[in-house]
Amino acid sequence: MLYVGLDLSRKRLDFDALRFDGERVDAGALPPDGDGLAKLVLRLGDADDQVLAVIESMNGARFVHDQLELAGWDVRIADALKVKGLAPLACKTDKIDCWVLAELARRDLVPEIWLPDPAVRAERERARFRLHLVKHRTSLKNRVHSILIAHGVPNPLSDLFGLGGRRLLARLALPEPWRSTMEASLALIDVLDEEIAESERELRRLGADHAYVPLLMTCPGIGWILGYTIDDRMKLLIDCEEDRTLGGIGTIDKLLDEWQSQIALDRRRSRCATHSWRSTLPRAVAPLPGAARRARGLRKRIDGESIHRAAKRYGELHERGISRHT
Repeated sequence: MLYVGLDLSRKRLDFDALRFDGERVDAGALPPDGDGLAKLVLRLGDADDQVLAVIESMNGARFVHDQLELAGWDVRIADALKVKGLAPLACKTDKIDCWVLAELARRDLVPEIWLPDPAVRAERERARFRLHLVKHRTSLKNRVHSILIAHGVPNPLSDLFGLGGRRLLARLALPEPWRSTMEASLALIDVLDEEIAESERELRRLGADHAYVPLLMTCPGIGWILGYTIDDRMKLLIDCEEDRTLGGIGTIDKLLDEWQSQIALDRRRSRCATHSWRSTLPRAVAPLPGAARRARGLRKRIDGESIHRAAKRYGELHERGISRHT
């Protein structure tokens, strides 16, 4: 059995291969493309052993995972934050990272994350791309509104970009370059409207058989598009759960893991993570029954408590919620 640690960067893929007893078989670097991965498989394929490879979660890790899985390797994607928690090092290089990942694989300590299948990834990409287009359209509309405010032009219409609003904008005598800026923004809004409409038609066609979309649409403010987007995110929480009454204890555990990872990231980004804890704790408590009341009380009290006391208090709430309702 070979244990291979992989460290991906923009121009190279470092690797370190160890045997079961920790002896190094090979180490080096290759380009992170299809040809480089094929060379890696050939380079380590002479041992005729099963290969377990580990790579940290990052952009491009899924490509490496898919290509090596097709070659017959067992590839696991590790949570980058948890890897740093398991193996904190004063000296950190790409080669050391590879060795650490290989050692974690050899000792069966890989903090593996769940990876959606290609079908779920495609659904998420469609929903995310629509949100990306809507974000740009909203930015352009805000720019047009700001131009009108800057020139003292009132807006008596509820929809400035409808038929009546377009006639109003066409009659305006704005100086340059604001006139050209507004015309270009309106032209881009029209293009984005067409792309968003096409994306919505595709999402409606693909999401017609989603079992949870009709249930989500019963909530006020959730339409079928938002329901489709939420449904894609929910697959992470209910894909492998058997207990569907409370979302499953495993679901709550996954939420706890995500919450702890987010807290660790916030603590590194800021000296004072109180604000992040106040915003994250209520979201993590949300799956438990009666969570809204407990989250409000926890939000009021967390300002006067230390981070460690807040974590202990949340753990008590979590344990009581599980024991009472399972």
